Amino acid sequence: MAYGTFSDDVRSGKRMIGTFVKTPEVMVVETLARAGLDFICLDGEHAPLDRARLDACLAVGRGLGLPCLVRVPAARGEYILQALDMGAAGLVIPHIDSAEKAAEMGRLSRFGNGGRGFAGSTRGSDWGAGGMAGVLARGGDPVVFVQIEEPEGVEAAEGIAAAPGIDGVFLGPADLSVGYGHADLASADLAAAYVRVGSALRETGGAYATFAPTAEAGRALEAHGVTMLFVGSELGWMAEGARAAAAAFRG
Repeated sequence: MAYGTFSDDVRSGKRMIGTFVKTPEVMVVETLARAGLDFICLDGEHAPLDRARLDACLAVGRGLGLPCLVRVPAARGEYILQALDMGAAGLVIPHIDSAEKAAEMGRLSRFGNGGRGFAGSTRGSDWGAGGMAGVLARGGDPVVFVQIEEPEGVEAAEGIAAAPGIDGVFLGPADLSVGYGHADLASADLAAAYVRVGSALRETGGAYATFAPTAEAGRALEAHGVTMLFVGSELGWMAEGARAAAAAFRG
C-alpha cells in the first residue's frame, strides 16, 4: 500500500504529529511531505477544497508516501465515498453526537451491504490491483475518526467510541468550548471532556486524536491518552513565520 504501515500505526496507538491543510494546492502537500510529519489532514470542512483540487492533493500525497486524511465537509455518504475513492488514508467526520450516527459513519466507510459503494477503477482501490477480491481485502484499511465537538457527543462518548467501523475519536476543542458557552480553551468543561473521551477510548482500544495550537500545548494532552496531534495548520505556520521575520527585521 502507498501509505505503508499508517493504518496499523494509528490502530496500535503510535504517537504521531500532523497538521491541517487549508490551501488547495499540491505544492503545499509536496512541501509538507518533506517536513517530517507523520500525516496531514486536508480540511474539506473549513477550507475551499473542491473535488478536483482534493483529488490532485491526494494524488501527490499518495505518490510521495505522505498519509493524507480528509476532514469531509459533513457526515454524508457521498463525501465519504469520494474521499476514499480518491485515495485518502483515512477520514475525520465532523459533528458526531451519538452512537447511532457513529455506527452509520462506520458502515458508510466500509464495503458491504448498505455501506460504501464499490468501484475497482479508483486510486483508493489501487486501480483494481488484485481484482475485486484484492480491493475488498484492502477495503478496511483507511482509518476512520469521528469528531466529537458538541456536549451531546461527550455525553455519548462511550457509545461513540465503541461503534463498529470506527478506529478512533477526534475531540474538537474549539467547537466543543463554544458549545459549552466558553470563549477560550481553558475551561473545566473542556478538561473534563478530554478525560471522559479518553476513558471511553481506553475501554475500546480506539485511537485518540485532537487539535492543539502548538506541539508544546499538545504534549500536555498526552496525559489523557491522546496519541495523534493535529498541530495548527500550514496557514498558521506561514503566518507565524512571516510575523517572526517582520519582527526581526524591524526590531
